[in-house]
Amino acid sequence: MSIATKKGDGGDTSLIGGQRVSKAHLRVESYGAVDELGSAMGFARSICRHEEVAAATKGIQKELFAVSASLATPEDEKKTNHVSQEMIDALTKQVHDIESMDGIMGDWVLPGEDTVSAAYDVARTICRRAERAAVRLKDAGDSVDPLAVTYLNRLSDLLWLFGRVVEKEAGVDSRLREGKGGGFSRAW
Repeated sequence: MSIATKKGDGGDTSLIGGQRVSKAHLRVESYGAVDELGSAMGFARSICRHEEVAAATKGIQKELFAVSASLATPEDEKKTNHVSQEMIDALTKQVHDIESMDGIMGDWVLPGEDTVSAAYDVARTICRRAERAAVRLKDAGDSVDPLAVTYLNRLSDLLWLFGRVVEKEAGVDSRLREGKGGGFSRAW
């Protein structure tokens, strides 16, 4: 058996359930972006020396397979919810726990002051792209599990915070503005 099945040589692929669609289909774009996100998170984790952040990242990478499955499954094939409210609640708890740490929330940041935090910032931007792709799919009239969109939204917040945690531990100041800064909008 080979991973080179040649079934996709013509530019189409199978969704969960067997339906064939173009590799340019919005559904494929959405779960493909989640796949890319998992790889970016894997890179960030591979260079992260903060044990708690690395362990949390690995757990989330495993959950991304459920998010991908949700996005890769057309409505007529859905037999179960792949993404649960409990998964979202766990992300939200991590967000709140990190936000409560001193010195985490202060200003916009300039990515790249630290290699590990920059890797988490890249993962965050890929996560936002995956979220936008899922929303485009929904806006186009296809079925999308709203929990998958919520999960990606919460995860992007958490990835930003992971970057700030590793910067804090490394003693890095990545604030965009000198001094105390003017704060940032929560509408980002």
